[in-house]
Amino acid sequence: MYEHVDTAGAGPGLPLLITGDPDLLEETLRLADAAGVSLEVVAEAGGARSSWPAARLVLVGFDAVADLVRRRLPRRGGVVLVARDLDDATVWEAAGSVGAEHVAFLPDATQWLTRRILQAAAPRSVPVVCAVGGRGGAGASTLAVALSLVAVARDMRCMLIDADPLGGGLDLMLGEESAAGTRWSDVAAADPAADPDLLLGGMPRLRHGAVLSLLSWDRGDLLEIPAEAMTVALDVGRRDADLVVIDLPRRPDAAAAVALACRGPVLLVVPAEVRATAAAARVVAAVEQACIDPDVRVVVRGPAPSGLSAHVVAAGLGLPLAGHVRADRSLAAALERAQPPGPTGRSPWAAFCHRFLDDLFSDRQAS
Repeated sequence: MYEHVDTAGAGPGLPLLITGDPDLLEETLRLADAAGVSLEVVAEAGGARSSWPAARLVLVGFDAVADLVRRRLPRRGGVVLVARDLDDATVWEAAGSVGAEHVAFLPDATQWLTRRILQAAAPRSVPVVCAVGGRGGAGASTLAVALSLVAVARDMRCMLIDADPLGGGLDLMLGEESAAGTRWSDVAAADPAADPDLLLGGMPRLRHGAVLSLLSWDRGDLLEIPAEAMTVALDVGRRDADLVVIDLPRRPDAAAAVALACRGPVLLVVPAEVRATAAAARVVAAVEQACIDPDVRVVVRGPAPSGLSAHVVAAGLGLPLAGHVRADRSLAAALERAQPPGPTGRSPWAAFCHRFLDDLFSDRQAS
């Protein structure tokens, strides 16, 4: 017998199993054990709420379907309904009610489910970096684009995700608003069972490099990214890219919470101004509410009208200083011409991004 160990809250990375059926639990744990994979196990859907958005795979026992529907957890990708010898219309109806992509009937699907658990438990170690502004117009979008372009210049495959519905569009900043390809509206409207590779394989590959993929907005009415759409996008990005960069809204929504659950660095861009620092404190509080113990670092942007130093801004927020970006008088005009900071060291933004990526990947190699 395999003992039911409740490990809720163990963090992203572990596949999640929701079941109170002792026979189904034992059989699924046996498959996971054969694959050398640990599962986060909860008996009821309520215990899965914190792990639900970011888990790379969610296995839902047939017995837990009614509870999951009742608690109205948001739809997301990567859900598999697990049942035992109940290949009937009731099971397929249950799968649709929880947005399951597949139904695994045990014991017939033993080999398939073992492979699926193994794939989910062994993701590539790809950093996810989020940028968020301490106030409107702080420069988070500029930083996200600059970081992506610098990564591409370093022969990295980068996925740039525009998660700020009120940011104006990173495609405009890059001069790629007419580029054909998948947008958030396509991902949000897709059938939960759609193949994410086919869906997100159609993202625009920008002229800035065939290895820079952009997931941004169209000019429609969609103002919120479903959490499950962000889960699908991150799953593809962490598997196919070397770096994922996300431009977040200042007030994190459900999709932003999924991104923050990746526990990557969050770069908070704050102009060297007193009011901007005060506004940034509220943004930090919102980020901390959306994610337990986030890795928030301050990027201070010049000029400093009152001489406020970068170290004082960071100290005032109680956060580590990631760096200071000096004033760039040509930036505003360049952005109007869809010419974001490029990979050359002449740009203050690019210079910061090169230093940041050096530190990011050296830290990962050391760990």
